[in-house]
Amino acid sequence: MWTQAIDPRSSHSLVVTHLRQSCAPSVPRGREDPSGNLACVNSPARVVVLLSGSGSLLQALLDASADDSYGVEIVAVGSDRPDVLGLDRAERAGVPTFVLRTKDFESRQAWDDALGAKVAEYSPDLVVSAGFLKLVGPAFLSRFGGRYLNSHNALLPSFPGIHGPADALEYGVKVTGATLFVVDEGIDTGAIVAQCVVPVDDNDDVETLTERIKQAERPQLVEYVGRMARKGFRVEGRRVRIGSTDSG
Repeated sequence: MWTQAIDPRSSHSLVVTHLRQSCAPSVPRGREDPSGNLACVNSPARVVVLLSGSGSLLQALLDASADDSYGVEIVAVGSDRPDVLGLDRAERAGVPTFVLRTKDFESRQAWDDALGAKVAEYSPDLVVSAGFLKLVGPAFLSRFGGRYLNSHNALLPSFPGIHGPADALEYGVKVTGATLFVVDEGIDTGAIVAQCVVPVDDNDDVETLTERIKQAERPQLVEYVGRMARKGFRVEGRRVRIGSTDSG
């Protein structure tokens, strides 16, 4: 589960993610350490993945979760589009899938309500957007705010939106990369979990740059989803703190 409180040291909202605790006998259930961080978490954490395409990020998570020590179970994969390769990858792995198309609902709000309700059926500890091209709304975030992660193919806050690599090339930057962040109400504005840097080559086009960003993005996503699942995390203002650390 997750709780929201006010950090006594500041005016920022504080989200502490408990991730369905199951503690060792020496640690009472639900105990947090003196810094306010989670002292113990359940393994595996239940994760729902949302996607709109080929599912290469999903495949990286599926491969990692095959190792019990990773601490993650992919319990469902959802999409806004039918017949995409990502759903095939999930089905081959024996993971339940679902499709919710926006055009099948009378309004975007109705779709958002339905998406939140459907994801909630799987009781996830984390929800991961892995190439999901739809923005979620208030109804979804009211259920999963603070534990909905997205991987973006640029170094935020630069180049938000769906054309990150193209925008980076057009601007002429020498480095770009990938950003993992906690989704909030804005467009790619949430608190940053991790970033990795990818140099921009002189002969890059959108396709080659996008592919090299993906190659860096996959291991970053795998590493940090696993760490957050195993150690717990908290969102404090603009900072995401993983596990029991006072210094960040």
